[in-house]
Amino acid sequence: MQALEKLTAENLTLERGGRELFRALGFRARAGEVVSVEGPNGAGKTSLLRLLAGFLQQSSGTIALTTSDQSEISEAEERGIHVGWFGHHDGVKTQLTPYETLEFFSRFYGVAGDSAAALEDVGLARARDLPAQYLSAGQKKRVALARLKLSARPLWLLDEPLASLDAAGKALAAQFISDHCKAGGIAIAATHEPLGIECTKLVLGGEQ
Repeated sequence: MQALEKLTAENLTLERGGRELFRALGFRARAGEVVSVEGPNGAGKTSLLRLLAGFLQQSSGTIALTTSDQSEISEAEERGIHVGWFGHHDGVKTQLTPYETLEFFSRFYGVAGDSAAALEDVGLARARDLPAQYLSAGQKKRVALARLKLSARPLWLLDEPLASLDAAGKALAAQFISDHCKAGGIAIAATHEPLGIECTKLVLGGEQ
């Protein structure tokens, strides 16, 4: 998949359930940059990520990805294929093992990933063949981190990426995000706690 040069959001307004979450919001994220989206509950952090991913439609404004060859991608469906999503739902099926889960997603993403190595990277090599129903919430989150890395997608959208993780898991997640951006990726994370890495802050307001 082609690398991205930047993501540009201009004059974004989003309404949900008859309530305006934000108006005239604009920002830019360049290759190699981590953007931390912060603000109180109800400010629209998760909704902004879903909007960028193409899951929601803005009331007004534009979102565009610029590729390394200066092509511009603005349609939601086209943007989506460049997105690696990491949200509250870990995407781990209880009847599958961590290894089977990553093998499925490798085929889904159309990448030739090394599932065994990915599980070793997140500290789950010994649990690779254990049905996910026996994993803790933190371990499932680590499987989701491995899936994100395997996706090989340039734009990572992360909703509370440190939730359910212990101190070692949080450090691992931060390292994954940092490494992704050092390799030319873009990461935008909605979070209530510091990521522990250098980032640009985008602060959303509260109730309007």
